[in-house]
Amino acid sequence: MLTTLLIVVIALALIFDFINGFHDAANSIATIVSTKVLSPLTAVIWAAFFNMAAYFIFPLHVADTIAKTVDATSINLSVVGAGLTAAIAWNLLTWWLGIPSSSSHTLIGGFAGAAVAHGGFDVVRYSKVMPTVYFIVLAPLIGMIMSYTISIITMHLCKRANPSRVDKVFRRLQLVSAAAYSLGHGGNDAQKVMGIIGAALIAENVIPGMEALPVWVPISCYAAISIGTMFGGWKIVKTMGQKVTKLSPFEGFSAESAGALTLFGTAALGIPVSTTHTITGSIMGAGITKRISAVRWGVTINIIWAWVLTIPVSALLAALVYWVFMLFA
Repeated sequence: MLTTLLIVVIALALIFDFINGFHDAANSIATIVSTKVLSPLTAVIWAAFFNMAAYFIFPLHVADTIAKTVDATSINLSVVGAGLTAAIAWNLLTWWLGIPSSSSHTLIGGFAGAAVAHGGFDVVRYSKVMPTVYFIVLAPLIGMIMSYTISIITMHLCKRANPSRVDKVFRRLQLVSAAAYSLGHGGNDAQKVMGIIGAALIAENVIPGMEALPVWVPISCYAAISIGTMFGGWKIVKTMGQKVTKLSPFEGFSAESAGALTLFGTAALGIPVSTTHTITGSIMGAGITKRISAVRWGVTINIIWAWVLTIPVSALLAALVYWVFMLFA
């Protein structure tokens, strides 16, 4: 049976998922909007549809990893609620500032920080957390290398083709690559919230484990992130699609394809990576095929600082929120 507090926590989780949708909408649509293949409105509808379609494709490996980030005996509704509150606050702040930080790392940092405030550092399962930390570096690096490789191969294949025809072909192919990236976004980011809701349900003895997760959980999470995506995140779209480097349809295709392949691989391994980090690295990889200076490194460094700060700031904020909760408990 769902208690009032549990319903509040689930509502917070879905609000975070909705915010994640418009905060990370840039991940799915920045490239296709900046190349003018689709209008912003059409792009967010396109992305939202394929975010939802991810429900039918990806097993819940990432959700399982998130649910097991903290020892089950140290999870209660106050821990989950504090983690979500902190994650929502950081996401809204970075969205307002137009900084493409990671919703994934915000959520993990918030969950872990609240748990540490409750039970100490030993409650964190570092075997689950550390792969996520490693992929702060690895995800954008893999995206960059793959995007650069795809770009070079495609440039070689198209070097004798008519430029206007190449542009026309890649405008169509970008629809496919953007759809694939949105699938990866849905299969990765929505699952993180499923893991948080699953952890809350397990803590309240509603279900015995993640294998018994009710079907309404994934459906509501995919719906929330899809609806959030439809609201867009235009400040972050501008940063990702225009300020990192100027993109052509060919480069947009390379970046989206590399990002999608990276997300598919990490989702299969159950590693919760940042879709923001992945597509940023991929955009940079496409940009440096022209020249190193084509990437605006000053903007990129500001983004990297947001990446570095997200987990510790979210964790500290969640700990503070948890202690405030305890004052009124």
